Amino acid sequence: MVKSRSETRAHILETAARLLDDEGAAALTIRAVAQAAGLQAPALYRFFEDKDALLDAVAEHVFTTYVTGKAAARDGDPVADLRAGWDAHIGFGVANAALFGLLVTPGRTSPVAEAGLVVLRARVHRIAEAGRLRVPERLAAELVHAAGTGAVLTLLARRPEDRDPGLAEAMFEAVLARILTDAPTPTDTSPDLSKLTVAERALLAEWLDRD
Repeated sequence: MVKSRSETRAHILETAARLLDDEGAAALTIRAVAQAAGLQAPALYRFFEDKDALLDAVAEHVFTTYVTGKAAARDGDPVADLRAGWDAHIGFGVANAALFGLLVTPGRTSPVAEAGLVVLRARVHRIAEAGRLRVPERLAAELVHAAGTGAVLTLLARRPEDRDPGLAEAMFEAVLARILTDAPTPTDTSPDLSKLTVAERALLAEWLDRD
């Protein structure tokens, strides 16, 4: 049975994902993926411009599959939403060690990693809108991102049986303590007097001075 173009592409990505998981990033070459998929190497170039394009497509495929299986409903609390995103990030990284290593490689930009940052910044923005941030939004997002990446890499550096199950949660709580206020920052509701004329200001002062 002849496969459609979309079926062939999906087969290539599934094969590449298994190869990456089994043998690591070094094994993920166009030739190796083609051979594992039962294709000739030139066939892959009809779907992917080069190895980087293949890697990006594999990352998107694996990440989409993971998120679909782990999707959680949005919570009305923006901090709870941030926590859900953190848990998904940690879970994905630990479950996909080789792929996570590619996504965080210095100097390499991945569409999946960039999309993840966009989502993170949106979650942080919702917290800012709720008046809960004590630091600028950009700094808050970078702190969460850096802590999440560091937590995953620390966990992956140890054998599964030696990993501290409370590490990621402790890291998240430490970040929250740094970026959140204890209560929403009150909105300044005082009137803007700078637009009043001299006469209007004088009249206002007269009203305020009255008993």
